[in-house]
Amino acid sequence: MTQKTPGESRAEAEAALKPLGQQRIKLLAKLEEIEQELRPLIAEAVRMEVPYRRINELTAVAPNTARAWAKKGSGS
Repeated sequence: MTQKTPGESRAEAEAALKPLGQQRIKLLAKLEEIEQELRPLIAEAVRMEVPYRRINELTAVAPNTARAWAKKGSGS
């Protein structure tokens, strides 16, 4: 059995990371798209006095994030 060189080991490690890494990159891009659409909806929900806890239950957006998005959406 021959030992692998450090370069071969690194190449294998990179090859193992690549498929899931590419998938994660695509998911993060999709998440950003969804958040762009979600921000004004959350701002409106806050304006309509939907509780932050309920917004979190429906969207998995943290209350502090919802507050920040609502504040930006109000022009402040």
